[in-house]
Amino acid sequence: MIQDLGIGGAIILVAILVFASFRVLREYERGVVFLLGRFWRVKGPGLVVVIPGIQQMVRVDLRTVVLDVPAQDVITRDNVSVKVNAVLYFRAMDAQRASIQVENYLEATSQLAQTTLRAVLGKHELDELLAERDKLNLDIQRIIDTQTDPWGIKVSMVEIKHVDIDASMVRAIAQQAEAERARRAKVIHADGELQAAEKLQQAAQVLARQPQAMQLRYLQTLASIAGDKSSTIVFPLPLDMLAPVIELMQKRQPGPQ
Repeated sequence: MIQDLGIGGAIILVAILVFASFRVLREYERGVVFLLGRFWRVKGPGLVVVIPGIQQMVRVDLRTVVLDVPAQDVITRDNVSVKVNAVLYFRAMDAQRASIQVENYLEATSQLAQTTLRAVLGKHELDELLAERDKLNLDIQRIIDTQTDPWGIKVSMVEIKHVDIDASMVRAIAQQAEAERARRAKVIHADGELQAAEKLQQAAQVLARQPQAMQLRYLQTLASIAGDKSSTIVFPLPLDMLAPVIELMQKRQPGPQ
């Protein structure tokens, strides 16, 4: 009777061990198997057999991870304090290195993203931070990707989400933008005056070479004035046209007795 119980217990123990040795890995999972503490191989996906007590398996998720980088206090190159947060997209490309080279690749990548965000943005001025986000995103992505490559991690994209600026700095930026618009308006007005002066100079040269053109302009001016409802018409008359009349009047005047 006791012998039968021992055999039954052994069968149950063997069944439990066999059942515990089977693991199922999903399509996006890989199992890093260690044999007596040493790396053996990477298994999966599907049904995997792991010998209890001799082999240990670490699951590694190969799907893309979306990591929200907490807001970081950044002092830009022009000494402006801002809060910046970002989002990071990465995935484990090498399950072996992701489980052996770093203790927790999720936490390590998060901390690295925070320090890199502060270091990169601190080298740029506030205007660059607001206007050149695409360039800064690429710079941050390349730096993090290079540093996480020994861990078997691939950083595919980094996006700066929000840039929080102090209210006083927002007013200063608005005043700066208004002054810039006023400057551009003055420059455009000055360019228009310069172009108009050049065109008037060219017209004066043409009229000087062709006196008949001046008379045609007089006639066009008369036609334009005649179409108005004004009762008074002031028409400029060149002095050279009055010169013969003045000479005739001077000749008719009696000389001194």
